[in-house]
Amino acid sequence: MNRRSKPKLAITILAAAVIVSALAGFIAPYEPNHMNENAIGVAPSMSHIFGTDNMGRDLFSLILHGGRASLIIGIVSAIIGTLIAAVYGTLSGMANKNVDNQMMKAADLLMSIPELLLIIVLQAILGDASYWSLSLVIGVTSWMQMSKIIRSEVIRLRKSEFVIAAEMYGGSFWYILRRHLFPNYFSSIMFMAVSNVGSAIITESTLSFMGLGLPISEVSWGSLMSLSQDALLSDQWWMIIIPGFVLISVLVSITEIGEYIRGCNTSKHSNI
Repeated sequence: MNRRSKPKLAITILAAAVIVSALAGFIAPYEPNHMNENAIGVAPSMSHIFGTDNMGRDLFSLILHGGRASLIIGIVSAIIGTLIAAVYGTLSGMANKNVDNQMMKAADLLMSIPELLLIIVLQAILGDASYWSLSLVIGVTSWMQMSKIIRSEVIRLRKSEFVIAAEMYGGSFWYILRRHLFPNYFSSIMFMAVSNVGSAIITESTLSFMGLGLPISEVSWGSLMSLSQDALLSDQWWMIIIPGFVLISVLVSITEIGEYIRGCNTSKHSNI
């Protein structure tokens, strides 16, 4: 069976995005909120390689600092969602049939509610948006589908000798989850965890585009895309093309890496 080739370009792009965003404070030539009245809406040039926006802010600096916000939200929310899915899916898979059915019905009910609507309601309850509040609300609304996959894996694994032995010797739920179940199904859900990073970035971008994301003092890739409406009216093409290209490149890279992980996991199971 031909194994899917490693997406080297996607890994390089994503790694570069993470590194330059983490080092934005050292790499960026200007502060993200520095406004130059003499350089408003300037096209790419030697002094501003990506140009400036309609407030005179350097676009290159904004993209670097914005990547930090978007990636933090994407990674933290994916971690939160994965942890919730792991606990909920394992509980459902280990429970008796009636409890399992009720838990899955509850997950299906939550999945029937539009995710964006649920995020907006939860964010309104928490108050002003921040890195951590957005990460939390996106994370707690993105675990349902993953929990169903985990449940299926747990049902398969609970018949294994090592799980049965751990139960016989009085192993607690958390012990069995941490020691036996999570390590065995982690590779099966890793592609979803990686994909959730991209989904979270898209969600944050959508909220920022709608004016419901981070405050104006906090820049993200989503908030940069929200400026595209003004850019269209003023023919500032660089405000649309450059942030859009960066965002799409990172999202496509995340998708490619997720698909590679899923392909590797499928190949591993087919060879068992």
